[in-house]
Amino acid sequence: MHTAFFLLLGASVARFLLRHPGEPRTPWVIALSIALALLYVLGPAVGATRTPPTAPAPATLRRRLWLGLVVATWVVLVLLAPSFAWCAVPLFFTALRTLRPRAAVVLVALLTVFVVAAQLRLSTAFDPNLLLAPPAVAALATAVFVHMERQAQEQRALIDDLIRTRRELAATERREGTLAERQRLSMEIHDTLAQHLSSQQMLLQAADRTWESEPDTARAHVRTATGIAARGLAEARRLVHDLAPPELENGAGLPDALRALDAGPDIEVRFHLEGAPAPLPDRAESALLRIAQGALANVREHSGARTAALTLSFLGDQVVLDVADDGDGFTESRTAPGAPERGHGLPAMRARVRQLGGTLTIESTPGEGTVLSAAIPLEPTG
Repeated sequence: MHTAFFLLLGASVARFLLRHPGEPRTPWVIALSIALALLYVLGPAVGATRTPPTAPAPATLRRRLWLGLVVATWVVLVLLAPSFAWCAVPLFFTALRTLRPRAAVVLVALLTVFVVAAQLRLSTAFDPNLLLAPPAVAALATAVFVHMERQAQEQRALIDDLIRTRRELAATERREGTLAERQRLSMEIHDTLAQHLSSQQMLLQAADRTWESEPDTARAHVRTATGIAARGLAEARRLVHDLAPPELENGAGLPDALRALDAGPDIEVRFHLEGAPAPLPDRAESALLRIAQGALANVREHSGARTAALTLSFLGDQVVLDVADDGDGFTESRTAPGAPERGHGLPAMRARVRQLGGTLTIESTPGEGTVLSAAIPLEPTG
């Protein structure tokens, strides 16, 4: 539109100079043409093409004053030389961009009437096209601008919706990430730090009971508690850095880590391996080790068992960990689906197995002990 305005203005000046050379009004026409061009160039400087109609009062007054000067200069030019009337087409868009819709339509209508009058004055005979063409052009320009503005508003609304949706998705992902990290930390703390603290408590209580009567036994309990505290400290540091369990470091495999587990001084833990060991993903090894630690902690604290057996079975398409004890057992209704589970141990085990696509089952009979089985599927290696 800016290019069209200056082309039409230049063409109008050239037409006037060619048809009316040496007339007294020529200096006025040239001066007003230069003034109109300068005023039009100053439009962006005063915010006429950038400031929205909802701008503050000073900006709105500045835009209206600028548009008034442009229109007034153009009107004087048309009165001096009717050929300048066609510069009104770019001015239609300028008015539509500068004023509010209703005021802009009124100004476009007035400019159209003025163009029709100027064209009829320039014509030597009545021509219906001079009466119909300017209103048609004005209507077309207004319709095109309104349609483009409506599309622009819809696009802005769509972009705002997309930005808002993206922010909501980002917030949701942050919340989900936070919840997942909290769950991971709760499981890690329960299966490591809490179990170490529980073992230390039991050992220190035992040392306190035998401190006077059996000092050597008491000191042994304290030394064992000190070792457990050191392992708990290492676990805490690795937990902060999200590293693998220390039992699996330095190339140690899951069978060796399970073989080294214990459930306290009063419970004998036996380990049995079935099948040819296959390489497991780090997540699977860590999960099975944590499940074994949590299960032995439950055996120590709740079962009253004297022995516990760990069995790791490699069955080709899955790996299964069984933890069996000869303790008091309990009714299976306590572990049925939907039944409330006390504490954090079993929910943490179920969450670990579920994350790996496996299953966790518990079988128990009062007086006959408990068997916990965790099965994790393996990807085929062939």
